[in-house]
Amino acid sequence: MITLGITRLLTEHQEWIEGKSVGLLTNHTGVDENLIHTIELLAGFNLVALFSPEHGLWGAAQDGVKITDTQYRQPVLLDSEGGQDETDNLCNRPTLQIYSLYGSTPLEWTEILKNIDVIIYDIQDVGVRYYTYLGTLFETMKTLENVIETGKCVECIVADRPNPIGGIHIEGPMLEPSYASLVGPYPIPVRYGLTIGEIAKLFHAEQGFTFPLKIAQMSGWNRDMWFDETGLLWVPPSPNMPTLETATLYPGTCLFEGSNLSEGRGTTKPFEHIGAPWIDNQKWLTRLNAKQFPGILFRPIVFTPQFSKYEGEVCNGVAIHITDKKQVSPIELTVWMLSTLSDEFPNDFKLWEAHFDRLAGSDALRNALLAGNPFEEVEEWSAEIKASNIIWRERREPHLLY
Repeated sequence: MITLGITRLLTEHQEWIEGKSVGLLTNHTGVDENLIHTIELLAGFNLVALFSPEHGLWGAAQDGVKITDTQYRQPVLLDSEGGQDETDNLCNRPTLQIYSLYGSTPLEWTEILKNIDVIIYDIQDVGVRYYTYLGTLFETMKTLENVIETGKCVECIVADRPNPIGGIHIEGPMLEPSYASLVGPYPIPVRYGLTIGEIAKLFHAEQGFTFPLKIAQMSGWNRDMWFDETGLLWVPPSPNMPTLETATLYPGTCLFEGSNLSEGRGTTKPFEHIGAPWIDNQKWLTRLNAKQFPGILFRPIVFTPQFSKYEGEVCNGVAIHITDKKQVSPIELTVWMLSTLSDEFPNDFKLWEAHFDRLAGSDALRNALLAGNPFEEVEEWSAEIKASNIIWRERREPHLLY
């Protein structure tokens, strides 16, 4: 079993936060190896504020829902024998302000950071460019750099966690800077093969940031290790990321968000069930099975989303089953699925230009898919992507910690 960065921070590097006012950027995934939340672990330190990403502090909000700031009552401090202090009651416990970084009102950062010396980032990511926790990290780092102009220097500590889909595989197009957004914050591939600590190092170096950055490294994690090999328990990072299988397919099937197909939101298998009311699923299944994707089997399904696209409507489509996750190339898989849709259902299949391009990182994939011969165009696009990812491997090399 690996040791998480937060555990090593609080056992081997306490001097990094002792005597300092601490802000904590976290959510429900900020737990140690025994599922004790980082907020509780910091009860003996001067924790003064909480910051939360998309989905809120407890991961209860669906995607895209703006979160309102609230307050959080700090946990009970235990006595030396592990019992509750008899003088404690709910009313006299101090409260912490929770600042939503996914709210509708911009934060007054200069005022908020006035009494904070260090911000700890402790969130489980999924290793994919269009997962907004990555964008939240980058935006926070830019903020810490900007407030230096006001005379305030705030340190950042990233408590490192595993990349759940491993640190070896790299896949997908590089984002073009003009398409940057919270779901694509930086020119990196979709599946970038770094831990959150490693990519924080890369951001800091490539952007020339000057605020102090420290990485509380894990121990026992190897680059070829997937989450189910770590000995850790899976805490769903967001409402529609229930399993490691979901995370395995997500780098590819999230692209269906930018189409008029359901990506399975509103079902028990988001990003694993794909379909729409207008699909002939047997026809589509025949095309998909002919490709014989490594590590994948398809099954025809009929499903009714309970929310999101096609809420309450019967959809025909396919279920994607993983037989060997280490052989799966989710982006290649999804691009082929999109190509067959463009070929088989040209009058019904639609891509939503703005959102699809934000996810893909440019308009190149959309143009290839909608070309007269999408398969030939996609093959050319894929060859260019593989060449660019060789350059990415060289670019990330100085920032590897494991």
